[in-house]
Amino acid sequence: MGSVKGIIMNVLWLVNTALPEASQLMHEKTSPFGGWFASASLRLAEREGIRLSISFPHNGLKKDVRLLRGTNVDYYAFPPVTRKDSQQNAVIKYLRSLLDAVKPDIVHVFGTEFAHTLAMVNACNEQNIKTVISIQGLVSVIAQHYLTGLPTTVQNRFTARDFIRQDNLRQQQRKFVNRGLLEIEALRKVKHVIGRTTWDKACTSQINPEAQYHFCNETLRDEFYQHKWDIGKIEKQSIFISQGYYPIKGLHYMLEAMPLILMRYPNAKLYVSGPNPLRSDYLLDRVKLDSYGKYIKQILRRFDIANNVIFTGILDEQQMCKRYLKSNLFVSPSMVENESNSLSEAKIMGVPCVASYVGGVAGRIEHGQDGFYYQHDAPYMLAHYACEIFGNDELALHFSSRAREKGMLRHDAEANLKTLLNIYNQICNQ
Repeated sequence: MGSVKGIIMNVLWLVNTALPEASQLMHEKTSPFGGWFASASLRLAEREGIRLSISFPHNGLKKDVRLLRGTNVDYYAFPPVTRKDSQQNAVIKYLRSLLDAVKPDIVHVFGTEFAHTLAMVNACNEQNIKTVISIQGLVSVIAQHYLTGLPTTVQNRFTARDFIRQDNLRQQQRKFVNRGLLEIEALRKVKHVIGRTTWDKACTSQINPEAQYHFCNETLRDEFYQHKWDIGKIEKQSIFISQGYYPIKGLHYMLEAMPLILMRYPNAKLYVSGPNPLRSDYLLDRVKLDSYGKYIKQILRRFDIANNVIFTGILDEQQMCKRYLKSNLFVSPSMVENESNSLSEAKIMGVPCVASYVGGVAGRIEHGQDGFYYQHDAPYMLAHYACEIFGNDELALHFSSRAREKGMLRHDAEANLKTLLNIYNQICNQ
């Protein structure tokens, strides 16, 4: 393996967005998303005998591949791939040129739902290059849960934004279904997948029973290993949820729980990472509002809880960390998840957690020992468990200690890197 002196293994990653170093090399603003990729990639690139290259689609490119040389990683930006051209020869051609330049022993694809995943799998199969796909979410399965708990009128209506973009909630679900077709085809064409939950193992084995499943826990963003929740420094009776911009994240059920929480704790506050649907300073704010945002706006007004709900805007890694540490409670109210990275980040810092019992999250809490589970469509139980934690500092401290201890073990960066390298070696030696 490897074609460069001193290199034992030549690894190519395919990710969905530019990592911070690549963005800097292109003189572009770095994205607040995907920070854990940067942490994991740096650790892998520093390992002796490993040469790591990372490829990603970039909207600024029309044709050909652009090489960006980082400190320890070479980055390859390529033009975006559409569903129509995921199998076209023109696309395969420039991915082929990328593979010819890198000469990888193994290609590790992160995520399943985009056309470039299928295109890369096709290009690798053409050249008999070992390929493995890491499961993040599975849109072909998530599509089934996309509209859970939403009234039919909300599912079918159009706001101005939805009409202009032809993208109401039903159409969004349909896009998940269509992307899921690409996902299913890609998974059926590979021999190896990497996952971390019973949910992703069950789903991938049903899509491709012949694929070998490899287990590897995920390494989180560096910032979250450095801090520990302190009950003496929190805003009492405050709740944080990390996403609420589309239905499967369950913000609508979280908001339905708030009036019940406020009955016992009138000063309780909910902090939501993301844009504020109540903002209407400009006509453009109203035009940009989608149907789910409008529904959230209606719930806030129906229960008269707008003063108790704060939308923080999009938070970067440091801001997110501060918000966790300031909170009395983190809630993961999703309709479906593989593994919630946000829940893992909260737990590794020791923030008390309540989570819906869904998907891969079902294996991430020991109920009553390091957090609470609740039935995803039972906001009254979410309210009950939130109040249990608000009213019992001893319980909150117990959850905090146990969650942090288990989180540090599950997300041990060095242990996870060793597992990943073992998987690479196993695949390459087959």
